[in-house]
Amino acid sequence: MSAAAAAQNDVLTSNIKNEYMKKEKPEHNEKAERRISTGSDTTLTNNDVNSKLANPLAGRSKESLYKEADTLADKYDLQDIQPLLRKGALVAQAPVGFDEIQELSEDEKEALRSEFTHKWRQPKKLYLLVFACSMAAVVQGQDQSLINGANLFWPSEFGIGTNSQRDTWLVGLVNAAPYFGCVLFSCWMTQPLNHYFGRRGCILISLVFATFPCLWAAFTNSWPHLFATRLVLSMGIGPKSSTVPIYAAECAPPAIRGALVMQWQTWTAFGIMIGYVCSLIFYNVSSDSIEGLNWRLTLGSGIVPPIIVFLQVLWCPESPRWYLQKGKARKAYESLLQLRNTPIEAARDLFYISVLLREEEKIEKKNLFLQLFNIPRNRRATQGATLVMFMQQFCGINVVAYYSSTILVENGFSQLQALLGSFGFGLINWLFAYPGMFTIDRFGRRTLLLFTFPIMGFFLAFTGSMFYLPDSTGKLAAILLGIYMFAMAYSPGEGPVPFTYSAEAFPLYIRPLGMSWATAVCWGFNGVLAITFPSLNAAFTPSGAFYYYAAWNLVGWFLVLLFLPETKQLSLEELDAVFSVPTRRQAAWGLKQPGYWVGKYILRKDIKQEPLFELDPSMSRTYAPKSGGH
Repeated sequence: MSAAAAAQNDVLTSNIKNEYMKKEKPEHNEKAERRISTGSDTTLTNNDVNSKLANPLAGRSKESLYKEADTLADKYDLQDIQPLLRKGALVAQAPVGFDEIQELSEDEKEALRSEFTHKWRQPKKLYLLVFACSMAAVVQGQDQSLINGANLFWPSEFGIGTNSQRDTWLVGLVNAAPYFGCVLFSCWMTQPLNHYFGRRGCILISLVFATFPCLWAAFTNSWPHLFATRLVLSMGIGPKSSTVPIYAAECAPPAIRGALVMQWQTWTAFGIMIGYVCSLIFYNVSSDSIEGLNWRLTLGSGIVPPIIVFLQVLWCPESPRWYLQKGKARKAYESLLQLRNTPIEAARDLFYISVLLREEEKIEKKNLFLQLFNIPRNRRATQGATLVMFMQQFCGINVVAYYSSTILVENGFSQLQALLGSFGFGLINWLFAYPGMFTIDRFGRRTLLLFTFPIMGFFLAFTGSMFYLPDSTGKLAAILLGIYMFAMAYSPGEGPVPFTYSAEAFPLYIRPLGMSWATAVCWGFNGVLAITFPSLNAAFTPSGAFYYYAAWNLVGWFLVLLFLPETKQLSLEELDAVFSVPTRRQAAWGLKQPGYWVGKYILRKDIKQEPLFELDPSMSRTYAPKSGGH
């Protein structure tokens, strides 16, 4: 290695260490330096199950790591990669201290260095997987929004008006059917489907159920019949929405996991827009022999995307974590070779996942559902996932997604204008999801929510106020402006965060069940909104309804401030330390944040906020180096 290259490596190592030293309290710098050098000690400890999951490699000797790597190779007939597994074990113990590992070649060190300096340089197979997950999200979004345009036609065809309380509840019931199906049964199918068929298999099965109910809906002849088709559609929504984010989270590298997992919401937003496009395409289609051909074709058009995605998923690798969970280490390694740039990265991840699985095997597997609540680490993950999923619904977004066309028609828009206005909402919802892709890993999930909740609340209140204006073109423009500005704030914040956060918050052994809970909360409250809004709109008027959801955004801001831990740029294994922080301590720390913001950003004081927790610097991957890259 040349003198210049050696100097550059020294700068890189120094930068990594300095970044981690910034996270330590000043009086702990000597201790931090010692832990960087030795990989020993860990600041955050617990006496319960958390201790089995947080940093299982801390303080281990080289001989101990070698022995475990050899055991892994012998157990799963991996002797051909045994030397590589030994190196992977050393890197797994200290992912940012690899320059000090003499056993690594310079090429291997460069590959590991590139994870920090060129984090978007990933294998094609990983991007293929992300694209397939994104298309699965398109299916999801289209299934949600196709009913928006159909709501203008099917109620009158089936003899349902909008004047009586009974009729408004029936319209809400049909709209809410898939989401109540999710909370009652389909979300809870995620665990068994993942257990027996894997992440890919679960997604493929859900795509089948996302296809034929759409075709079935095109031939319905009564509202109970349409209700039944949408109830079956829940099997295409619940397991898929639970599994796709898990699949992406388990396959993505930590540095860009948030950006890749949030593709779920980005392309769900695109699918919502496609649903509006289909409503526009088929708006003027009619037939003397088929009543309501336009809305029937709109609902039936949902069969196309699932077929495309089914073919894509067939070519994707299975989650390596699922393979290892099933004792298929060879297949897990082969999967990682497709998802990582070099064998050393694959060996490192294979070793680390196997160690964590071994620790999880020590945990009692009975009453897994209760473990979501009675184990502190899991309870805090459940609390955080529940919070973000609940607020994704009660921030008011799906009131607009499902009923915007109806609201606009009731306030002076023609049907075609209403559909065009809804299309504009869908387009903005999709386009403004892209800023979230570049900010979710940089600023964090929690920060995005704290920034966007007040903006969403303001523009919902603004929209509600615009309904009081006299009927005019200006009134219509003001209503659309408020809805569009609300969507601009929602899309990079409360749009992508909930599914990303929920997919990464739970430990592996309980992750599918935890995600089932999270999506059941999401779709359950989605159903509550869908079934209640027609009646709420009739009782409160659109202004009152929009004010109601504006107030919920204020509530959401305080809940996030006090009770939501940050998860950005940490490996799925390192998050065990994050969720080991007691809730009371998290809330107390959150209460201090507004004062810190005022002092630092308004009064321009040179102040620092005490970190909420500390990770062993030799383990953490939170901060990428700022210079010294190639």
